[in-house]
Amino acid sequence: MHAAPPPSPPAAVFPLHLEAGKRYLVDASGKPFLLHADTAWSLIADLSVADAETYLEDRRQKSFNTVVVNLLERKFASKAPGNVNGDPPFRTPDDYETPNPAYFAHADLIIRLAASKGMLVLLAPSYLGYGGGAEGWYSVMLKHAPAQMRGYGRFLGRRYAAYSNIVWLHGGDFNSPAASKPLMREIALGIREFDTRSLHSAHCAAETSALECWAGESWLQLNTIYTYVDVPSKAQAAYGDGLPFVLIESRYENEKTPEGNEQRVRAQAYQALLSGATGQAFGNNPIWHFTHAGIHPASPRDWKKWLNSAGAKSMMHLRPLFSAREWWKLEPDFSHALLTVGYASSNPFGRAVAAKASDGSFAFVYTPTARALTIDFGRMAGPNVTARWYDPASGQFSSAAISGSAIPRTAGRQTLPPPPRNNSSSTGDFSDWVLVLESTQ
Repeated sequence: MHAAPPPSPPAAVFPLHLEAGKRYLVDASGKPFLLHADTAWSLIADLSVADAETYLEDRRQKSFNTVVVNLLERKFASKAPGNVNGDPPFRTPDDYETPNPAYFAHADLIIRLAASKGMLVLLAPSYLGYGGGAEGWYSVMLKHAPAQMRGYGRFLGRRYAAYSNIVWLHGGDFNSPAASKPLMREIALGIREFDTRSLHSAHCAAETSALECWAGESWLQLNTIYTYVDVPSKAQAAYGDGLPFVLIESRYENEKTPEGNEQRVRAQAYQALLSGATGQAFGNNPIWHFTHAGIHPASPRDWKKWLNSAGAKSMMHLRPLFSAREWWKLEPDFSHALLTVGYASSNPFGRAVAAKASDGSFAFVYTPTARALTIDFGRMAGPNVTARWYDPASGQFSSAAISGSAIPRTAGRQTLPPPPRNNSSSTGDFSDWVLVLESTQ
């Protein structure tokens, strides 16, 4: 094995923004922002500032630059809907017109702590909850008029206008029926009256993109996809819509095992990024809900023992690999012009995916299982192309030589067999690899 790619670049300068014609997020200094998130829904409600420091510092060191968080937690916190200090979010229970200063002061501390570590917060202002049920705030919101929800949005806009590290994430595991859409819309519009810098997106029901659910909304600036079924197809559809998008959720590690293993979380992440996403969110059970019992069992349930999960340790290598190159130039190989043979699989999460820089200077090919891949080297800029196998589990390049080392562009189609097994950090026998192609003289 050879040395891993260089460390990730310095933290982004917030706030983020969009630029015409670009399919990625841009920070305040003009640099492309690759969103690499950890899902921490209950962070604000369930953790003390000291525990939040432990969690956020661990994720920063593991190269995450974003966290997905509920501002209001209805169920999955030890004192829900109150926070770890016992402070409820509203002085009058379930009344959005009576925000509790103590609750939001604690939220402020957590968001500022994330900012101090260079981390973006995808912040859900009022999580709806799966199916509109008891996990979220949907039924409570229905008891309010649109004007009251506009008032709540204005409260948030005033309070967080000076915070540069927020992207608002509306909804949450549910597609609002038409009759209730004005309630969510009014929160977004109320925020925008005062917070004019922060971007807005949405987290909808599984197998739905934000753009599908909220088409035509003036506030929606960043699309999301959410699927347990087929990341490549959902990503290709979102790429065709033109709006920058992220994989906001797929299978969490340690949920529905053995499906939720380290290889699955790697596969869905690489499939999203090589299919045009500007970022992706990783999740682990029990970290997303911390001390409270989750939906799926976790043994042990102590979230601190899962900070070094196999999935999290392999995710720490993803962003450095991309950031060492001009990743924003990548264009998905949907037509299979580069990866001509070896991409197919009956299981979508077994599908190999590829993307090539628009100038042909480099390309990535991810294969979820060891298989021979046929590459058309004529698609690269050349005149020669180096080909190396990168182990996404360990963050190292394989020492196994690829025949020819520097392959002439004129060689055309060549079939490359990967090493059989990578250096997975768990006991699983995994064989996913990234083929890194780089044009040379």
